[in-house]
Amino acid sequence: MIVLADLTKRYGEKTAVDHLSFQIQPGVVTGFLGPNGAGKSSTMRMILGLDRPTAGTVEIAGRPYRDIAYPLRTIGALLDPRTGHPGQSARSHLLGMARSNRLPSSRVDHVLGAVGLAEVARKRIGSFSLGMGQRLGIASALLGDPQIVMLDEPVNGLDPDGVVWIRKLMRSLAAEGRTVFVSSHLMSEMQETADHLIVIGRGALIADAPIDQVIAQSTRNSVKVRSPQTASLREALERAGMTVTTLEDSELQVTAGNLDQVGAIAFSIGAQVDELAFHRPSLEQAYLELTADSLEYDAILPRPTGT
Repeated sequence: MIVLADLTKRYGEKTAVDHLSFQIQPGVVTGFLGPNGAGKSSTMRMILGLDRPTAGTVEIAGRPYRDIAYPLRTIGALLDPRTGHPGQSARSHLLGMARSNRLPSSRVDHVLGAVGLAEVARKRIGSFSLGMGQRLGIASALLGDPQIVMLDEPVNGLDPDGVVWIRKLMRSLAAEGRTVFVSSHLMSEMQETADHLIVIGRGALIADAPIDQVIAQSTRNSVKVRSPQTASLREALERAGMTVTTLEDSELQVTAGNLDQVGAIAFSIGAQVDELAFHRPSLEQAYLELTADSLEYDAILPRPTGT
């Protein structure tokens, strides 16, 4: 478990992390989301003791990172895949890490095989592609067989097979009861992988909830109803306080109401219903709505020019 209590980081007059308090629980994949500049990297660096908090505390398995004698055995992390000297081989890089934490060399060979780098273990890191470097970084995170794994953008540079592999890896680690904390900008992948979400914006906590709850709270949840009596049905739904949009001549989209309520109103006025369906937004849609007021960099789309 990772516990943040009132964690704050300021750089001069800028507050990068603003009194964050949350817990990252074992047994689930916890996604860490936020716009660029939200404070995610600063938070993860403070968890690992790479940056000193201005205020507040972080505990990893009940202790600050600096008090862990052999940290790779407790928490494995990938913050930057560009680790190791480019002239070193993948195996020698991991061997150095293993020796610093009194891990057997057999562990090096095990993780190289687990991430698919066994055949290139003796190649220089400088010759690695982005995807190979990413796999090496993941191997580093797994080296100590830790109970806590923290990954920043783990799918960067991976091909489709690699994306499926890392997704299954994270879920299997959580199924073993480990703590898995992952940051990503890929909402579709996060929706496939995460059980719980921590969302921050401008350094402050926006959401700390199961992924289904975050999506369910979106105002984009709606009900589609198809009926030949759209005019009378729309009038009845609006009288009940629902927001109704006409999609086509025989289709209505209803927000601020659920399936049972819409069906009951249609029945009460004797309207024929040919289709009644609930529309659940994607995580990306829910996330964009949730963070709309927390963008550090809000680009303006250029106007189209004539030819």
